[in-house]
Amino acid sequence: MLLLFFLVWIIFNGAITTEILIFGIVVAFLMFGFVCKFMDYSWQKESLLIRRSGYFLLYLGNLLIEIVRANVAVCHFVLSGTNEVEPIMVSFRTTLKSNLAKVILTNSITLTPGTITVSLHGDEVIVHCLDRSLAYGMEESSFVKMLEHMERIGETHGNHE
Repeated sequence: MLLLFFLVWIIFNGAITTEILIFGIVVAFLMFGFVCKFMDYSWQKESLLIRRSGYFLLYLGNLLIEIVRANVAVCHFVLSGTNEVEPIMVSFRTTLKSNLAKVILTNSITLTPGTITVSLHGDEVIVHCLDRSLAYGMEESSFVKMLEHMERIGETHGNHE
């Protein structure tokens, strides 16, 4: 968040001088202090965000790869007249603890062609799949494993975000 405040300051100024950099650092720290005091933010949350950000970028890369794979599978179903599609509804329980991780999982499923999350209630996820083959291993997917790892990063440092 501190870095974000500083970058916004630099972008809004449109130039980089020593005075702008020094004043930007001061303004960024003042804004960060305000956010910490009045918006329940802290240095611990900031460091957790930094530790998770690299892994989240890997997650986004994995999501893009899965979207391409699913596109190929859906194109195969659409373009081949010999395969018969078997739509199916799949229900599974997720081991993810935080609501944010559950929402990221369900949105990732929906973004992947051929699948759409129908419902998320507590730990139960219901997904509609275009074909039975797309439903295989959904509860143990790479999405789930990566999100579990990001949750563990917070737990090992006393944060339960």
